[in-house]
Amino acid sequence: EKLQQSELGTLEKMAKLTMTEAKEELFKRVEKTYQGELIEAMRKLETTRKEEIEKKAKEIMVDAIERYSHTNIGEITTTSLNLPSEDIKGRIIGREGRNIRHFEKLTGVELVLDDTPNTVILSSFNPVRREVGRLALEKLIKDGRIQPAKIEEKVAEAQAEVRDIIKKQGEEAAYETGILDLPPELVHLLGRLYFRTSYGQNALTHSMEVSLLAGALAEELGANVEVAKKAGLLHDIGKAVDQEIEGTHLELGRKILMKYKMPEEIIKAMQSHHGDYPVETIEAAIINAADAISASRPGARKESLEAYLKRLA
Repeated sequence: EKLQQSELGTLEKMAKLTMTEAKEELFKRVEKTYQGELIEAMRKLETTRKEEIEKKAKEIMVDAIERYSHTNIGEITTTSLNLPSEDIKGRIIGREGRNIRHFEKLTGVELVLDDTPNTVILSSFNPVRREVGRLALEKLIKDGRIQPAKIEEKVAEAQAEVRDIIKKQGEEAAYETGILDLPPELVHLLGRLYFRTSYGQNALTHSMEVSLLAGALAEELGANVEVAKKAGLLHDIGKAVDQEIEGTHLELGRKILMKYKMPEEIIKAMQSHHGDYPVETIEAAIINAADAISASRPGARKESLEAYLKRLA
C-alpha cells in the first residue's frame, strides 16, 4: 500500500511536468535505480565491440601481410666493401693521405682501413652519402687509377646513379600504393627512404606497408581510404632529411607536407603516430594502428611469417 502511494505520488508529480521534463525525470529514476547494471552492460558491450574490431583487424592484417610481404634489412651505419687485394688500401690512402682525404671530403663518408684483410669499411649516418661512397669506391677500384681527379669523376658518376635510384624507388612506391598525384618533390623524398632504415626496417618498405594496411582498414571501417593511404605513405617522410636537418622526423615531416600543400586531413592523420599530437580523426587512429602493425610484422623483428600469423590468431 505504501509503495502504491509512493508511485501515485510520483505519477502526480510527473503529470504536472511537460513531456520533455517527464522523460528526463524518468531517465534519472531509471539511471539511479539501475546505474550499476547499466554500467556493467555498457562494459560488456564495449568489450564485445572491441573484440569484434580486433578480430576484424587481425583478419585484415593477415590478408594484407600475405599479399604484401617484403624482406626488411637491419639498421646500419656502415657498409663493408671487399677489396681484390690488400695493396689496394695503400692506393686508397694515397701519398700522405691525399686520396682518402679528398674522397672523404667529397662524399662525407669516413673510410676505415683497419687490420681486417681485404676489407674497407664506409661509415656515415647518412645512408644516401654512404651509398654514393660505396658506388664511387667500387668504380675507382675497378678503374685502378685512384687519384684526386679520378675520385671527383667517379663520385660525380655515383651521385648521378643514386639520383636515378631515388627517382625510380619513389615512383615505384607511389605506383605500388596507387598514389599517383604526389608532387615530384615528395616522390623524390620517398625515394630517399629507400636508403634509410629504422629499428630494423627499411623506411620505404615500412611506409608502403603502412599505406596499404591503412587503406585496407579504412575501407573496412568506412573511413577515407585516400587520406589513410596517403598519410600512411607519407607518415615518415621526415626521415628522408632528418640526418641533414635538425628536428624530429615527425616535425620535419609536418613541415614538408605543409610546404607542398598537402591537405590538412592528411597532416592530421600522420602527425599523431608517435603520440606527440592528439588523435583527431578516424584516419589518424588507423595510421597509428597500421604503423604499429608494420613495425611488428615478420622481418622487422626477425620473426617468421608462420609464427607471426599464429600469434595473431
